[in-house]
Amino acid sequence: MTSTQARRMRRPVLQAAIDVGAKCVQADPDLFSRADGEPPATWQAQRAEAIGFCRGCPVRAACEELALRDGDGNPRIDDLVRGGRSGYELVALRELQAQRLTAAITADEASDQEWNELRDLAVKLNREARRMPTRSGGMPHQAALLRQQNERIAELAAKLAVVRTARRARTGWEVAA
Repeated sequence: MTSTQARRMRRPVLQAAIDVGAKCVQADPDLFSRADGEPPATWQAQRAEAIGFCRGCPVRAACEELALRDGDGNPRIDDLVRGGRSGYELVALRELQAQRLTAAITADEASDQEWNELRDLAVKLNREARRMPTRSGGMPHQAALLRQQNERIAELAAKLAVVRTARRARTGWEVAA
């Protein structure tokens, strides 16, 4: 995965790629962060080892992108390595790419809102489809209730399709599957 590819992805996709392909899951998690009171010379050697470990990771770019979006790194204390970058490097990159990162974070938040809307529509659609419209009043009344229910189901399905198609187009699925 390249940095350009990672920049185009939304947060859930980046996180999924890291969860599946990160090389660091095989390493000691303490390798990537400085312990309290750790001497600078010890941390420098550990940091170099962690950065070297990240160098061969297939999802390094995704990890770096998430670190930038999450605001990892501290301008005063170099205390971590993420995505093959030290905390200082992450701060410097975030400052250089501030406008792009703001847009990415905004898109991530919009994507989450869309996801919530998709989920809510799917729940409403499922609930409406399972509901049995029965009331006294005879068969003609029952037929009218079923017709109304079918209209509500069609309306919910259409809304769901619009949101899903827009989301897929925005995330790079040119053709909705």
